Amino acid sequence: MRSFQLIAALVMCSLPFGQAVSKDYDLVILNGRVMDPETSFDGVSNVGIRNGRIERITEEAIRGKETIDAAGHVVAPGFIDLEQHGLGPWGIKVNLRDGVTTQMDLEVGALNIGDWYAAREGKTQANFGTTVGQEFARMRVHDGLELEGANIYAPFFFDIRAHASEDGVDGWSVTRSSVEQMNEVTGILDEGLRQGAIGVGSTIGYAQKGIMTYEMLEAQRAAARYGRMTSVHHRFHPSAATPTESPTGVNEVLMNAVALKAPLQVHHDNDYGWWENQEKMALARAQGHNVWATYYPWIAGSGNYGASVVAPDTWEKAMGFKYEETIFDPQLDRFVTKEEFLEFAKNEPGRVLVAYSPPRKKWLPEWTKVEHFIVAGDGMPGLDADGKPLDWDSPYENYAGHPRTAGTHAVTLRIARENGVPLMHTLSQLSYWPAKHLGDTGLKAMRERGRMQEGMVADIVVFDPENVTEHATFQSGTNGLPSTGIPYVLVHGTIVVKDSRVLKGVFPGQPIRFPLEEKGRFVPVSADSWLREYTVGK
Repeated sequence: MRSFQLIAALVMCSLPFGQAVSKDYDLVILNGRVMDPETSFDGVSNVGIRNGRIERITEEAIRGKETIDAAGHVVAPGFIDLEQHGLGPWGIKVNLRDGVTTQMDLEVGALNIGDWYAAREGKTQANFGTTVGQEFARMRVHDGLELEGANIYAPFFFDIRAHASEDGVDGWSVTRSSVEQMNEVTGILDEGLRQGAIGVGSTIGYAQKGIMTYEMLEAQRAAARYGRMTSVHHRFHPSAATPTESPTGVNEVLMNAVALKAPLQVHHDNDYGWWENQEKMALARAQGHNVWATYYPWIAGSGNYGASVVAPDTWEKAMGFKYEETIFDPQLDRFVTKEEFLEFAKNEPGRVLVAYSPPRKKWLPEWTKVEHFIVAGDGMPGLDADGKPLDWDSPYENYAGHPRTAGTHAVTLRIARENGVPLMHTLSQLSYWPAKHLGDTGLKAMRERGRMQEGMVADIVVFDPENVTEHATFQSGTNGLPSTGIPYVLVHGTIVVKDSRVLKGVFPGQPIRFPLEEKGRFVPVSADSWLREYTVGK
């Protein structure tokens, strides 16, 4: 027996390095330019994948059961989108064509977190995750909506908002909470966190009259008790008028985050004051705070007619915009007059619109150059021109809405390329920084993504760096055209986009979440408890 072992060892040692153990991987990606934003590794290599993970990155020859020839292409970590509202089958599909392997809505969030995740296990083509939504929690308390089940999330939130306003009052948006109501809302948030939500999602920008500053502090404190993020569409966005400048809204949540030593994400910081917000966040990060913001590289935004941000007091008076020049209706395929806007706001408050912001044109190239400024598509629900939901088989041409739903990540690559931005920096905006910041909250699934390294999860995008581009535009019939130059996308080691076609019936998407906890961490607020904590003699 010992003679056999000795002979075997001698034979193994006589083989050239790299051939000592010959094995097939599940999948190999050959001859591609492998780029890892965390380590700055950048070199032509072969990638071996087994059991959903990157097992080897090498210049040596390897083989697998499946092979992708990536010559002339970049092999990079799959793009991670932290704000996608169109998470139906069509929306997930078109985002896969844009290279997005992890698609989450951390702004609006969801309710019934355990049910939400359970409904998607084994049924989703991309990785999925959510926050617990402050908006929905307030709807339960202030509008009396039950909001049970697994579908209290985007893309249904416009319909839910319309339901909440059926009595003529958007309670969630305009009603101030009593202490008891605030505790009820915070308790709902805590239950979502207990069930594994990534953090708290807040749309305070749509509820700036209803959510008082102390209620916002308590929402952030609820997440902070778990060490988790609050993800915010901030108050006063995108106002340029004093005393309601947009940075004032960021100051509110940034101050809370610093005071609580808690993570913070600010959504779509691509309007007035973005430069001030980015400077403050950089200063906070230099002091050790885990704070960041997102942007999308488009000259127009999107929302619904009932949103306070496009109401006359904000859109006309504070911003100085004219409806007939800036508010575009995708279903009508034209701009609307103020009279038409007011009619839709009254009768169809959930109807989707596109809102142009002229100053963005000169700012847009600069966003691609800012460190820790993360790309998030803010994709809208997949609807056709009649407002009906698209299904997986619906033609891309049938989508009527904002093109950011389909082409955000490819347009970022194109604009960065045209402005001389280093590709490694762009990949950090698309993949590494979202994974890094979420991973730093303790989220294990994100510590294993956003990186091209051995041992990491094999969420991978293969793209042509010289030709990748968007095709979605604001013109009718082109809103949902998919990006090109991204021939392969892998989720958890499984090919989901092959030769620029999304494969049907392939569901490798993994849940991005925290573990379920046995007990919650909710602590109610009261005047007595405040006095005991912050005054003497009690």
